[in-house]
Amino acid sequence: MKRFSWGIVLGVFSVHMLIATKVLAVVIPEPPALNAKGYVLMDFQSGSIIAENNPRDALAPASLTKLMTAYVVGQEINTKRLKWDDLVTVGENAWSLKFPDSSKMFIKPGDEISVENLMRGVIIQSGNDASVALAEHIAGSESGFVSLMNGWAKTLKLQDTRFINAHGLDGEGIQTTPADMATLMRHIIRDVPDVYALYQGKQFEWDGITQFNRNKLLWDNALNVDGGKTGYTEQAGYSLVSSATEGSRRLIAVVMGTPSQTIRAEASKNLLSYGFRFYDTQKVVQANESVFSYDVWKGATDKVALGVADDMYITLPRNMFKQLTRIVEIEQPLFAPIVKGDVVGNMVWQLDGEPVARYPLISNETIEVGSFIDQIWDTLWLWLESSIAGLKNLWEGANA
Repeated sequence: MKRFSWGIVLGVFSVHMLIATKVLAVVIPEPPALNAKGYVLMDFQSGSIIAENNPRDALAPASLTKLMTAYVVGQEINTKRLKWDDLVTVGENAWSLKFPDSSKMFIKPGDEISVENLMRGVIIQSGNDASVALAEHIAGSESGFVSLMNGWAKTLKLQDTRFINAHGLDGEGIQTTPADMATLMRHIIRDVPDVYALYQGKQFEWDGITQFNRNKLLWDNALNVDGGKTGYTEQAGYSLVSSATEGSRRLIAVVMGTPSQTIRAEASKNLLSYGFRFYDTQKVVQANESVFSYDVWKGATDKVALGVADDMYITLPRNMFKQLTRIVEIEQPLFAPIVKGDVVGNMVWQLDGEPVARYPLISNETIEVGSFIDQIWDTLWLWLESSIAGLKNLWEGANA
C-alpha cells in the first residue's frame, strides 16, 4: 500500500540525499598564464572544463583540421565501408608537388598506398597530400569529403567549426575554437580508438624519407602524453591538441595561436600538469546501477528502480568530493506503463548549493500496467491525497 505523498499534489518531487555537510577550505592557484590566443583543458571522462581562455574565439585551425580528417576515416572504417588495408591510388590533386612550403608525405600520382600508411602520413607527418588522397578515395572529391567533415562537425556539436578543405591550409571561412577541438579529440579517443592509437607514433618513413612527429610532448618523460596533433600556418600561429594519462585519469589540452613550437609545447605541458596536480575525477554512479527506487502508480508493481544510462564522472578540485550533495528530481508522479530506459527525471550533484553535474535519471526496468483493481485503488489514493492536500491548503489560508 502506498503512503500519502504531499509531493503528488505539488507535481514536483525532490529527494535530497546529503553526502556530507562539513565544509573544508580548498585553495587552488589560478590556471597558468599562457602566451596563446586561446586554450582549453578538459577532463576526458567527465567532459568538464578545468581551465579555459577564449574557448569560443574563432581561430584558424591549420593542421588541427586533420583531426577531423582522421575522425571521418575512422568512422568509415567503423561502418566497414573502408578497411585499413584498402589500397588508395594517389591522384593528381594529392601530388606532393601541389603543396610547396607545407607539410607532406611526399606521394605522387599513381602510387598505391594502404589506408593505414596514408593515415600515418596524415597523423605523424601531417601530410597535406595524404589528406587529399584519403579524401578523394572516400568521397570521390575533396569537396565531397569536406561535406562529410562538416556533417560530422554538426553531429558532434562543434558549435563554431567550419572546414573548407581536408588539410587545414588557410582559406576564406575556415575556423574552429579551442572548445570544439577539445570536444573533437575526446570523440577521437572514445569513438575511433584504433585511429587514436596512431597518434603516439614518433616517426614514420615513406619512400625513404623519415619524418618525426611534431608533437614534442611524446618525448617528455614528465608526462604520459600518448597522442596529439600540431598545427601551424602564418595566420593560425602554432597550435597543439594533446592528451595525457595519469593512473585512470585522462586530460585533453588545446593550445591555439602561440608564437612558436617551443611555447605551444610548454603551454600544453603546463596546462596538463596543472590539471593533474590540482583536480581529480571520480565515478559517482555506474551505468545500469539501481541507485534509487520510486513509487509507481497504476502499475503491476509499486516501485521502479532508477539509474543512469552511462557511467557518471565528476571533476572537482582535489578534496572537494566529500562536500557534494546529491539530489534526485522526479518532475511528476510516475504512472505505468514505464519502459526500461524511459527518462523520468534528473540526478543532480551540487557543491555549496550550485549544480556541478546533471544527468538524466532513467528507469532500469519495465513496469506494466496493473490490474483493473490496482488502477482503481491507486486512483482512489490519488484522489484522497489531493483532497486532503486541498483541505490543508484551505486551513492554512484561513489561519494565515
